[in-house]
Amino acid sequence: MSTTATAIERKWFTTAEVAVMLGFGLSKTKALVHSGEIRSVKIGRSRRILPAWVDEYVAQAVATDMELAA
Repeated sequence: MSTTATAIERKWFTTAEVAVMLGFGLSKTKALVHSGEIRSVKIGRSRRILPAWVDEYVAQAVATDMELAA
């Protein structure tokens, strides 16, 4: 009999993890979440952010920068 280990893929991140990923401070990241610029879901007392929502924020930030540069 062989057993196969299954890796569980991360479904979401904490605000602190997103801050590290983006190279922002925790306060700035929390402000972006609070303003809705980075979408999140509240679970109990914690906020969780889907990886797609981080990508969405980055794409929007790049698009805004490109518009300002033009």
